[in-house]
Order: sequence, then C-alpha cells, then structure tokens
Amino acid sequence: MVGEFEYLILSAAAHLSDEAYGAAMREVIETSGGRTCSLGALYTTLDRLETKGLVETWMCAPTQQRGGRAKRMVRVTGDGARAAQEFYEAVQRISRGVPWGNGGHKRLPEDAA
Repeated sequence: MVGEFEYLILSAAAHLSDEAYGAAMREVIETSGGRTCSLGALYTTLDRLETKGLVETWMCAPTQQRGGRAKRMVRVTGDGARAAQEFYEAVQRISRGVPWGNGGHKRLPEDAA
C-alpha cells in the first residue's frame, strides 16, 4: 500500500493528466491538499514511485518559458491507479463511524476541537 504523501503525489498527477510535472504537482498538493511540499521531497518520492512501477516519468523538450530547461513529466500507471484506489478505500473504511469520517455524527473530543 502507498503512504499518504505518495497518495497525494499520485492524485496530483492524475488530476493534472497530460500536464503533470513537478512544479504543477507541487501547486496542486499545496492548494488542494493543504500541505506544504518541497520539490526535493516530491522528486524523491517520484523516484520511489517510479521504482515501484506506480508512475512513469520522462523529460519533455526544453521550452523558452523555462529558460531552455525541460520538464520531468509524470504519468500514473495502471498499478499506480490501483494502489491509490486501495489507499483511498482503506481510509474510507477506517474512517466510518469516527467523528471526522463520512457521515460521522459523534462529537469530536474536546482536546481535538
């Protein structure tokens, strides 16, 4: 099973589809995920996901907008999509019946409020 940060990276790449590359994924993680994300951590995790066969990466042609630098593009593989889905479903299952879970109607403990 993938970890939380790996899941965020897989989700950001899937969300961006053909436009998935490091800086854009970082922005999605920070804005939609509400979590800070260094490019170093992102690329280290991308390397790990690629080793596991959960993503594929390649360098695109350099562009003038990037000062002649190429982007490292990212695509989620079928195994990556399955791993992300398994993580998501596990979180949903374990969250049922807890105060912060879907449909949870219990009060949060006072120290968590």
